[in-house]
Amino acid sequence: MLTNIFLRTLALVIAAGGLTGGVIPSAWSQMAPSESLDQARDDTVIEHARKHADVKYVCPMHPQIVRDEPGDCPICGMTLEPKEISRDTGGDFGPPIVTIRPETVQNMGVRTAPVERGALQRQVETVGYVAYDEDRISHVHPRASGWVEKLLVRAEGDAVRRGQPLLEFYSPEIVNAQEEFLLALEGIEQNVRTRRNMEQSAHRRLRLLQLPDGFIDNLTKTRQVHETIPILAPMNGVVTRIGIREGMYVEPAMELFTISDVAAVWVQVDVFEHQLDWVQPGRPAQIRVPALPGRTWEGKVDYIYPEVDPRTRTLRVRLRFDNPDGVLKPNMFAQTTIQSRPRQNAVHIPRDALIVTGGEERVVLALGDGRFQPRPVTSGLRAGDRVEILAGLREGDQVVVSGQFLIDSESNLQATFRRMEPLPEPTGQPHAH
Repeated sequence: MLTNIFLRTLALVIAAGGLTGGVIPSAWSQMAPSESLDQARDDTVIEHARKHADVKYVCPMHPQIVRDEPGDCPICGMTLEPKEISRDTGGDFGPPIVTIRPETVQNMGVRTAPVERGALQRQVETVGYVAYDEDRISHVHPRASGWVEKLLVRAEGDAVRRGQPLLEFYSPEIVNAQEEFLLALEGIEQNVRTRRNMEQSAHRRLRLLQLPDGFIDNLTKTRQVHETIPILAPMNGVVTRIGIREGMYVEPAMELFTISDVAAVWVQVDVFEHQLDWVQPGRPAQIRVPALPGRTWEGKVDYIYPEVDPRTRTLRVRLRFDNPDGVLKPNMFAQTTIQSRPRQNAVHIPRDALIVTGGEERVVLALGDGRFQPRPVTSGLRAGDRVEILAGLREGDQVVVSGQFLIDSESNLQATFRRMEPLPEPTGQPHAH
């Protein structure tokens, strides 16, 4: 049995101190003067090492720095602290538990926060630009060939109202249509049915040539043909394009005016490919315009385009916002926030509590009475300063949100000492000497 204790102690001392230049002591010198052989026999390897191993000094921030004597860390300059082996291992498979005195906890500024359960909502932050609502754009074309006699709206950007005259137009075709209508009204034909059909046909032709109802009514009353007719604005808005000038000969294929209603606008934004699951049509959206600080506009996702840009790996998304005062101008830069669909009943913690190292994620769990233990977790949705925890925590647990890196380093160092313990020998087998 004495030989067994010697071998176990020798293996521990080699692992803990031999690599740092320490001298391997004998088994008898490892026993304290007041310690009996039975007491040494009852000690575990960790307890025996705690009693007899030389004190090591480590850096709180860089646990790989281990020295035999007090000093400063060569990396960060912090004072090396004496290292003791912890008795509390946190279970068979869990990371070691770190016990910290209350005054040390206060000096370290350790803060904790509870694990909560509730709705978690992701926000997609992106940028875009204001554009005209293409559903509110109207193009004005003549219905017959002719000449622009007088231009009544002359500048792009002018506001117009529905039914406002844009220009006076002369067309021989429209003049002939007026004459046919008057002939039908005068009843040259004796057949009443034929006269009625001719009148309706002539009236319909004037409507198809886009003569205003008021103009046709006036023609019916006065029975006088007008050489020029007005072309009216089809909607409220601003003139964004003028394609004619006075005296020009125009045809039906030519665009005379483009009128856009700015009471509502689009905002075109790009979202990354991995964010597509968080954006759905109808979801709320907000924009802020640097040119108008302090204001926020509420809108919604109107349409998601079907194709991803192969170069930027982004997808175009169209948002719609009301603009009754017209302060949002096309091509303005906009900072955009899109609200995703909330994830209900999610377990979440502050993002500051999550420790990410390589491919592993963990938190430091506060067990009470100054006891802390790292806990591996699996994270999910990240929303603002909160992160969802899919596995590893329960509602009501307390996690460390400040000072957790020091505690985690301490636990890792305790785990290093714990791995120094050799595997237990099989019972009932003779010891190998």
